[in-house]
Amino acid sequence: MFDAGEQVWPENAPLRTPVFVVTHAKRDPWERPGGTTFHFVNDGIETALDLAREAGCERDVRIAGGGATILEYVSAGLIDEFSIALSPVLFGSGIRLFDGVDASRVALEPVRSEPSSRVTHLTYAVHPR
Repeated sequence: MFDAGEQVWPENAPLRTPVFVVTHAKRDPWERPGGTTFHFVNDGIETALDLAREAGCERDVRIAGGGATILEYVSAGLIDEFSIALSPVLFGSGIRLFDGVDASRVALEPVRSEPSSRVTHLTYAVHPR
């Protein structure tokens, strides 16, 4: 996701909610002014999701990340909907978002598409087969 040691974060971060970052390294929580605390979880995506659900008190949990993060959660059957911000910028390489998803276990249903001049927002529902 990001390296807190390298991250420049606005003094009054707008999140004002706990954030759980999946990482390979064990780290202490990173508290920011304005009520946002980043908790670093190094024992898997399920644990991070469980902690976020517990902190969310029955509210929706949002998972942010790149293609690998979305792929991991979709493949594990842990999310019911996801959005992609698709922008026509090519950097020379990348992750094929749906590589490795078992189509015999997972079905994706387009929910909405919101195009603009610079980005298209795509939302899909995830259903078990």
